[in-house]
Amino acid sequence: MIWNTGAEMKPYKRPDSRAPDQLRAVRMRRNYLDHAEGSCLVEFGRTRVLCAASVEDRPQPWLKGTGRGWVTAEYSMLPRATRDRTQREVNRGRPGGRTHEIQRLIGRSLRSVVNLKALGERTVTVDCDCIVADAGTRTASITGGFIALYDAMRHMQEQMIIDELPITDHVAAVSVGIINGLPCLDLDFDEDSRAEVDMNVVMTGSGEFVEVQGTAEGKPFSRPALDEMLVVATAGISELVTLQKAVLDE
Repeated sequence: MIWNTGAEMKPYKRPDSRAPDQLRAVRMRRNYLDHAEGSCLVEFGRTRVLCAASVEDRPQPWLKGTGRGWVTAEYSMLPRATRDRTQREVNRGRPGGRTHEIQRLIGRSLRSVVNLKALGERTVTVDCDCIVADAGTRTASITGGFIALYDAMRHMQEQMIIDELPITDHVAAVSVGIINGLPCLDLDFDEDSRAEVDMNVVMTGSGEFVEVQGTAEGKPFSRPALDEMLVVATAGISELVTLQKAVLDE
């Protein structure tokens, strides 16, 4: 494969010998928790996130009387999920800016594939707790969070709480970046820390974009580089959706 990034090409071999367009080993374990309506332990390489979906028979205040439900998310990281201990945010009194931004992204992504009218006046909260952080925690949270959300919705349908499954499509996410001019899929921490461009892409199973977050860490990147990264991310998300379907068919 020839990468047209508009940047000077330099020899680059990924630390784990993956191909540039290769995902880390991905594993999704359903029903990981005993009490949650839906749960999933998702692993992207060494990154591990525990996702749990909880159903509450109450609407958000601004949706009361509309017949519509809501899907939201909360995100946190264990103190030793990282190489150095991070302080628990509960001790700071409120979530930090990064946490707030990540959980809003997860919530937006999951809502993009939910028929909120079919959900009824209920709230589904997807908690995403990072156990080990080796980059890609937000993309892993979205990908695993969908499994937890799907199972929670199916649980409601099986209990005849709702008439139809409110899920309209799959949704998954992956990171992609440019290192030495080479677009690389699903960066780990070492790659993420040295990437010239860092991007997170969220897409539905039908191939539509939900969100694209891309940042140049130094030199701006070109339109051809953007196009190459989106091609790589699209193929990676297609693989993730195939894995989701396999897990849900078990």
